[in-house]
Amino acid sequence: MTTTSKDNGRQRADARTGTAGGGRRRAKGSSALASERRDHLVKLAAELFAKKGYQATTVRNIADEAGILSGSLYHHFDSKESIVDEILTSFFDVLAAANQAALARGGDPREVLSELVRICFGTLVPHRAAIMVLQNDWNYLKQFDRFDYLTKAEADTERLWVDQIKRGQESGLFRDDIEPKLTYRMIRDTIWVTVRWFHPEGRLDADGLADHYIKVLFDGISKHH
Repeated sequence: MTTTSKDNGRQRADARTGTAGGGRRRAKGSSALASERRDHLVKLAAELFAKKGYQATTVRNIADEAGILSGSLYHHFDSKESIVDEILTSFFDVLAAANQAALARGGDPREVLSELVRICFGTLVPHRAAIMVLQNDWNYLKQFDRFDYLTKAEADTERLWVDQIKRGQESGLFRDDIEPKLTYRMIRDTIWVTVRWFHPEGRLDADGLADHYIKVLFDGISKHH
């Protein structure tokens, strides 16, 4: 194939600027590798936060687990706070999107609440570290401006559940002698504490656990005559 002077000029320019096709491919490959390493570090840190607690886990612990020097960690994150921030925001983004999708699908309050319960149990495995951090380090983290969104996310979630409980009361589906906010908090706490003892390889997986919980939530443990 004949090479034109225009082609030769482009090749020389590419050589000077490093914008040749191979260079672009290398840049993309390097970016993808860096992203993969970053994700790997987040997963390792998440496991340590779940096991040791966020406050007790140091940057050195994370670096040692990854087999790198502590300084190398700062190529990907500027602080330990940035790592836990990514873990928590990922969890709340997933939870909020799933909750809004459940509302959009509609249904009566019992159906919506059942779906919200399933969503919560569905996060126990993929977001275990985030849930453990929230249980163990909530009071510590919320004192920092960076984590103001934790309080807002909790308030938004509470409002969503309480609205459904009230809607059920107004329609006659739920008892009117229960306090909606207290009821939500009891439901919330009994669901999230499950992360401490739930084993997905056990007799019940997350879906089975959700089914059982919904049965007890709406039907109780007493026989109905």
